[in-house]
Amino acid sequence: MSTFDNKVALVTGAGSGIGQAMAVAFAKAGARVVACDIDSGSAERTAADLGDAAIGVAADISDEASVAALIETAISTYGHIDVLCNNAGIMDTMALPADIPLSLWERVLSVNLTGTFLVTHAVLPYMLSQNSGAIVNTASEAGIRGGTAGAAYTASKHGVVGLTKSVAWAYAKSGIRCNAILPGPTMTGIATNTTFDPAGAARLGPVLALGESMAKPEQMADAALFLASDAASFINGAIVPVDGGWSAG
Repeated sequence: MSTFDNKVALVTGAGSGIGQAMAVAFAKAGARVVACDIDSGSAERTAADLGDAAIGVAADISDEASVAALIETAISTYGHIDVLCNNAGIMDTMALPADIPLSLWERVLSVNLTGTFLVTHAVLPYMLSQNSGAIVNTASEAGIRGGTAGAAYTASKHGVVGLTKSVAWAYAKSGIRCNAILPGPTMTGIATNTTFDPAGAARLGPVLALGESMAKPEQMADAALFLASDAASFINGAIVPVDGGWSAG
């Protein structure tokens, strides 16, 4: 795999879990990293751990003005963005369609899907101007299946899969690639402090138990690093399960 020397990687949700592992992986591969997280302390800690290779930026990806400020900071600091990892996301409560409150539906969609769109939308002009760029979206097993999460999370990740394919198709002749990873069960803090809907948890529990082997965040980061690298130069629009075979059964 080629290195990322002189490349700049923007990673959202970089304060913990998969995003933090992605930031570390890209920095080790030679990239300068913009570590973005909604929690400023988490973003700054990730950047501090990477030393001169990174900056930490707080941003709410569901807010257009916040995203604009994020991109302005990245460009004013490094001058270009070569890799975008749209990783930030939130869980739902596993509520089934009849039980999910509208407020939760809108919040999950605004972060997981609209947020992914807003950051992509803001970065694309810079990638188009340089005729190159690699985007890696963190979708989920819930992006291709109906029984691994609640209605809002499932719909949002299906949307991320569709957005990934749309961007890949639209800009395939412009030097820009867009792929997505579908993490299976992974040791992250995304569900910390979440109170799950009893009916949804009961319905989804047996399916979730089939994916009992937990991945490390670094394993997801390795997949993203590959998809963003020159080694994957002819891979575009791919939706890649990273689940230890869970989806194959």
